[in-house]
Amino acid sequence: MEFPFRDKVLERLDRYVRIPSPSNPDSESSPSTEEQLAFGRVLAEEMRQLGLTEVVHDEHGIITATLAATNGVQAPTIGLIAHMDTYPGASGSGVVPKVHSNYAGGDIVIDSATRLVLTTKQNPELLSCVGHDIVTASGKTLLGADNKAGIAIILTAAEYLLHNPQVAHGKIRIAITVDEEIGRGVNNFDVAAFGAELAYTIDGDVLGSVEDETFNADSLKIEIEGRSTHTGTAKNVLVNAVRIAADIVASWPEWKLPETTAGRDPFIYFERMEGTGERMVLQGLVRDFTIEGLAALEEHLQAIVAEKQVKYPGAKITLTFTEQYRNMKEILDQHPAVLDRLLKAMQREGVVPIKKPIRGGTDGARLSFMGLPTPNMFTGGANFHGPEEWVSVQGMEQASKVVVRLVSAD
Repeated sequence: MEFPFRDKVLERLDRYVRIPSPSNPDSESSPSTEEQLAFGRVLAEEMRQLGLTEVVHDEHGIITATLAATNGVQAPTIGLIAHMDTYPGASGSGVVPKVHSNYAGGDIVIDSATRLVLTTKQNPELLSCVGHDIVTASGKTLLGADNKAGIAIILTAAEYLLHNPQVAHGKIRIAITVDEEIGRGVNNFDVAAFGAELAYTIDGDVLGSVEDETFNADSLKIEIEGRSTHTGTAKNVLVNAVRIAADIVASWPEWKLPETTAGRDPFIYFERMEGTGERMVLQGLVRDFTIEGLAALEEHLQAIVAEKQVKYPGAKITLTFTEQYRNMKEILDQHPAVLDRLLKAMQREGVVPIKKPIRGGTDGARLSFMGLPTPNMFTGGANFHGPEEWVSVQGMEQASKVVVRLVSAD
């Protein structure tokens, strides 16, 4: 493919990550932040300038666009999907991307002043990227390759197809969603209006990764009502909600936490704890690859909370779980041709598939249950959601070429 894929994906990534677009779990609006709307306006205009048609930037911030089918081609309509929001738990403002050219192996110093180093011990995937150009942030922010690398990959593939009409393809629908990082990415997504028969999220990690399986996911919320009084006369009166919250967290088994698990291991993650001695709110995530396992985790936490209610009778402790998404494998196993198409596209491009479950989720998990089978493919990055995030430019290049193969009619 005679086209500057590498330069194009890098230029787009560099431009996109400098535009802050975090989501906000505490906001009730859709999208949850004005920054996403602003970034969306930039993307929508870029799509129009590229020559995509039917570009719509709706009131919820979701962008959809069309790349019309080559004349005479009869093929299923394929959707390509990425999300514009970045993880709200780490700063994404003032991102300064750094390109570590022609990676020679070994550790990468991201910021010498703070001694932030990307080590091969913690990032063994780096060793498969020798000779690549590795992009990180400056050490003060996340990079935002999750999922702005995906947007760059999709639009670069679209630009190639628009400039190479000899590559026959069916109708392609593109969607850039919002609020994926807070589990609301497709709350307002109209699958019928989108009109795709199958789709792919470009939201995976290292070069070659392919995912048709996600966690089953719920969120948790524990509200603790205590009793406040003067500490000097607190005996038998004070009910300290801070202490109770800490006791609950400390009672959860250490071997069922995200930092102590891998592969198919389940976990509960206590993500946020806010409040005072009078009232505390504890929020977190529940994750397991099976519904039965998810239920077992929740029953375990319910038992701990019930025990603490007995231990602290003056408190009122309320635990609630809210469904986020379910394992998309249940649906994708009913549509094997969707994943097979991706694997064949990778094979044609010389990319070895690394098939694995996602220890997380994508918009594709919910979309699959909404009637649009949507597996996930790689972007070339890793360590998302923090200052050690990185992405391979060559990985992005390969992803964009795989997307072209994926949608081609030949």
